[in-house]
Amino acid sequence: MQQKIIILDFGSQTTQLIGRRVRELDTFCEILPYNKFPVADESVIGVILSGSPYSVHDPQAFKVDLSQFVGKVPVLGICYGAQFIAHSNGGKVEKTNTREYGRAQLCHFDQNNPLFKDFTPNSQVWMSHGDTITQIPDGFEVIGSTADVKNAAYWSGEGRGESSPIWAVQFHPEVYHSLEGKKLLKNFVVDICGSRQEWSPASFVETTVNELREQLGNDRVILGLSGGVDSSVCATLLNKAIGKNLTCIFVDHGMLRKNEFQKVMEAYEGLGLNVIGVDASEKFFKDLEGVTDPEQKRKIIGRDFVEVFNAEAKKITDAKWLAQGTIYPDRIESLSITGMVIKSHHNVGGLPKEMHLQLCEPLKWLFKDEVRRVGYQLQMPERLIKRHPFPGPGLAVRILGDITREKVAILQEADDIYIESMLNYRCDDGEVLYDKVWQAGAVLLSTIRSVGVMGDERTYEHPVALRAVTSTDAMTADWAHLPYDFLAKVSNEIINKVRGVNRVCYDISSKPPSTIEWE
Repeated sequence: MQQKIIILDFGSQTTQLIGRRVRELDTFCEILPYNKFPVADESVIGVILSGSPYSVHDPQAFKVDLSQFVGKVPVLGICYGAQFIAHSNGGKVEKTNTREYGRAQLCHFDQNNPLFKDFTPNSQVWMSHGDTITQIPDGFEVIGSTADVKNAAYWSGEGRGESSPIWAVQFHPEVYHSLEGKKLLKNFVVDICGSRQEWSPASFVETTVNELREQLGNDRVILGLSGGVDSSVCATLLNKAIGKNLTCIFVDHGMLRKNEFQKVMEAYEGLGLNVIGVDASEKFFKDLEGVTDPEQKRKIIGRDFVEVFNAEAKKITDAKWLAQGTIYPDRIESLSITGMVIKSHHNVGGLPKEMHLQLCEPLKWLFKDEVRRVGYQLQMPERLIKRHPFPGPGLAVRILGDITREKVAILQEADDIYIESMLNYRCDDGEVLYDKVWQAGAVLLSTIRSVGVMGDERTYEHPVALRAVTSTDAMTADWAHLPYDFLAKVSNEIINKVRGVNRVCYDISSKPPSTIEWE
């Protein structure tokens, strides 16, 4: 039986990060809404309670019946989770005069407590809360303090069974700024909960291939390819399981990167996939003519894609399944925890009724970095695995204003220079610049014209903005600090080689408040 950690989500922005950290410990975990704790069985070896945007005193605060798991398996409460445990057991949680946010040091901690095994003195942690625990419940013991937070960490093993105590911390071990946070989570997941650390790309591939063969039998499966890592890994995994019974459809809407349709088709054929390539660009450009509203552009492209894909899929009359490269964050973000969906994902929400197909999602438990690890396990080409995320509507959401073939061609040339330069630039540490960036792309500001001088002539052409961000999961992102010599070279090359562009800018906005894409 596969072991797992249950993470109860109380609406924190970093809940996914907790899950990723647990998976990095080669341990399977499942993130569930705070009120959806499953019937516990022997597979559940521990429970983690996440943070929350609410105070425990708010009328709308999320509450869970702790008796479902306390005393049965080890429990770790993080931030709100720690405060909720204290509040529910008779402790005091009160508002502070100032919000406790940012770096702090564990100036005191119990070195003998298993949660802090191998911690160094004054270990840096990250605080982010408005309330604080001013009194821990009876039967609990403080095991960690900072200069400003006396009850930064506490625990209780008494009266609850020594094999399943409760730990709670008011800081966030899952974030990068808690320097020994991963060590704390390892102490909890591996040493305390007893994870056998059997979750790995190799075990995932072996298990999933066997499950797919059992699930699909000799049925025909259709998969829509995008050229991205998720759908590519999904296709390769299915091909390993069912071979010729998989048919892939790759739709070219005319707004892919330069020569991308041909390059991706060649890569897929090299993987031995059965791929149907469809050039539907004429339809997309016609339907987008004169449309400037970003949301309307997305809707038209989404509608047209479904129409084109369905028309091709119907030609495969014996198909019984539709496969999608849905990954775990897609499903988590589409769950309504706080009453508001973070975003509606194109892979989440069911199938068109007229298709009469069953849904197959082989990657539905994986985070993005795990998808890439599985890709390496499947020995896929590195250029497919390391490919930056690219929006479904393609360059349409990187062109401000209406979409024309001429504008797409201009942006394709500028974007190609930018990305190829990034692939060919080695940093001082020897690493390729492209691999240091989460996502990069050029944006055509076609609603703006800029004055310039080329030779003795005055020009009046469009600016291009370059965008590059660093991130771990795209939930938040910071602008990438690209080398000045690189930016200078790229700017000069774009202006000299791309007709219609006379100015290059670099976007230094982070997410939030900005989004990664401009539209």
